[in-house]
Amino acid sequence: MLILTPVIILLLNALLLLIIRITRPNFRHIWLIAAIGSLLAIAGVFLWRIDFPQIYQLPAWQPEAIFRTSPAWIADGLSWPYALALTVLSAAVVWTAVVRIEPNPMAWAGAFLLSALGILAVAAENPLTLVLVWAAIDLAELITMIRSTNGESQTEGVIVAFSARLAGTALVLWAGMHSIAAGISMDFTSVPAEVGLWLLIASGLRLGILPLHLPYQQETTVRRGFGTSLRLVAAASSLALLARISPSAIDTPLTSILTLLVAVGAVYTGWMWLRASDELTGRPFWVLGMASLAIAASLRANPIGSVAWGSALILGGGILFLYSARQRVLLWLLALGLLGVSALPFTATASGWHSGSTTLGLLMLPYLPAHALLLAGCIRHALHPGETSFESQQRWIQIPYLFGLALLIGPLIMLGIWGWSGAELIGIWWVALLTLGLAAGLVVLADRMQVRGGAAGSGGRWADILRLNWLYRFLWAGFRLISRASNVITNTLEGDGGILWSLVVLVLLLTLFSSGFH
Repeated sequence: MLILTPVIILLLNALLLLIIRITRPNFRHIWLIAAIGSLLAIAGVFLWRIDFPQIYQLPAWQPEAIFRTSPAWIADGLSWPYALALTVLSAAVVWTAVVRIEPNPMAWAGAFLLSALGILAVAAENPLTLVLVWAAIDLAELITMIRSTNGESQTEGVIVAFSARLAGTALVLWAGMHSIAAGISMDFTSVPAEVGLWLLIASGLRLGILPLHLPYQQETTVRRGFGTSLRLVAAASSLALLARISPSAIDTPLTSILTLLVAVGAVYTGWMWLRASDELTGRPFWVLGMASLAIAASLRANPIGSVAWGSALILGGGILFLYSARQRVLLWLLALGLLGVSALPFTATASGWHSGSTTLGLLMLPYLPAHALLLAGCIRHALHPGETSFESQQRWIQIPYLFGLALLIGPLIMLGIWGWSGAELIGIWWVALLTLGLAAGLVVLADRMQVRGGAAGSGGRWADILRLNWLYRFLWAGFRLISRASNVITNTLEGDGGILWSLVVLVLLLTLFSSGFH
């Protein structure tokens, strides 16, 4: 039951904020309640360590002939870093919100709810549990994005993103049914080798890496706090699946092809992250770039490395995306965050470059400039002016704001030395130094060349080809054509001549059937 402790605390926090907002809209201490509740949720994740690892399963669902397993969750060295990162993220959203113009309790409640769902996803012990939580997260994202987008083209992008995630969910369901047909009740503690690659593709589909696509061209009202939670929680829920794939399942002829495809996407998204006008505009590229490194780690039979990159995606990205009140003296905080993403020895990502495969050596070279581009983008965006200045804030605002940023930095440093299988590792230190040096050179080069920022959907013709937007437009045009044809048939049958056309169709069917019997 300890597994559900942070989830219950987060849900109670969200419910309490909602009740206060409805019954007492002018309540002055609502931020304090949210802030204390967020810290209790973090404490709930640390309670996992009392009985570690552990599994909690709900009673069996009926009928058992259909539901071979019931929802279950596992707390171990693979789910704990993600759970810690998600609870810390929701707390940081609340603590850094003091510098915003107006408090938004509903956004805090939404962040708590998303983090609770994220924990249920990263700790899922079997496919049934995972797809149920995925459905809830996808529905929340669909409603949020439809409400925050304007225009038909943007709405189509939301539908494309939702469809891609549904395709990934369908692959996980297919993998589960395939295992049951083979007489194996699949759970994520023992994934059959024959479905491992399909699970990886399912995760890539949901993340937008396999194939590379960026359906959200613009973000309007989804910005700092709730928007950051929405993006990072959705990514973490899909990334956690990578850590459950058996290394033996990756040793297939398709591995080299997938590694090359992901490398192309990693370099492209790294470049777009570097040239983005600001960190929020480039936020989708940060998610895709770091997710590419996590998928590459799984392709190298390194599940620990995928967790390392996934945790750094949440914590490192959260630091930058919530860093709205800025001052040069605070850059050391960003430097600590950059250190956690650097893959240097004894950092959270030190295991990121390890490999359990000996056949992908040269194919890993493109990932070095991809990582350097991501680091260079972090440096470049950290040096930009923020929405407001830190020194202009009152003292009682500065302290909780700094504490909120420290909440993200602390676990990022801690994961490098304690708490899971990826701690206390030296890693491949010379690769980390190489990418750091390359990142420094890219920052200087970008400054001298005056790299112009672009919107999340910009990048020219080649960018459009790489993102496969032409394919999605073609599929969407086919869907529209089928929809129009369906409307024409429906209007025809519902009109005055509907009975006549029905008789004609009936005569044709009878003719076909009768000719088939002769």
